[in-house]
Amino acid sequence: MNQDPYFGRSEVSNSDLHDLHKFLYGGDDRDPTDAYRFGTLIDALVTEPEAIDFYKRTCHNEQYTAEEFATGIKMRDAFRKDKISSQIIPLCTFQQVFNGPVKLKRGNFEFSIPMRCKYDLWMPPLKYGGDIKSTTATTQKQFMAACKFFHYDQQRAVYMTQSGANHDILIGISKVNFKVFKLFINRGDTFFNEGMEKFTDIAFKWYELIGETNGLQR
Repeated sequence: MNQDPYFGRSEVSNSDLHDLHKFLYGGDDRDPTDAYRFGTLIDALVTEPEAIDFYKRTCHNEQYTAEEFATGIKMRDAFRKDKISSQIIPLCTFQQVFNGPVKLKRGNFEFSIPMRCKYDLWMPPLKYGGDIKSTTATTQKQFMAACKFFHYDQQRAVYMTQSGANHDILIGISKVNFKVFKLFINRGDTFFNEGMEKFTDIAFKWYELIGETNGLQR
């Protein structure tokens, strides 16, 4: 679907680590294709309008229905009207990519894997990033639960480690009632630390199982 060259890069992404975790330990068997597809539309409506043909209702050359587009536009408008989101946007560059070796430590053992990540929102002067999430949550409590269920704690730990950011924000836009929810993350808080533990554990498995085939030195 998405022709963005970012997805053809050889470095390890958080999605790769998540797939490895599911392969090793099992997990949610639901097909994420539709959720990713709709999420791509929302990201583009907010951060990459040039990727959208509003007349043909396509995004990155993927066709969407009139209903999907109407919902997406309502979600974009809700984001724009939100006080915090509207303050962030003028400070941001969009779809900011970071890539390179990430050094980690598991116990007393230090290791490194080549990684990549791409922020929806990146505020260069502040070294502060964020991501936009479409969600079926209708309350802040439900959004917080969804962030844990979908392992966004690991994702944000990956991104913050890759970029060196000390702060992060997840912005959830409900596709049910069009409310906007925020989760502020700081390096060292519980959400970050729990995500970092998950990240380190599965990254170590990647290093053990796949690292050598990527030309990494042990």
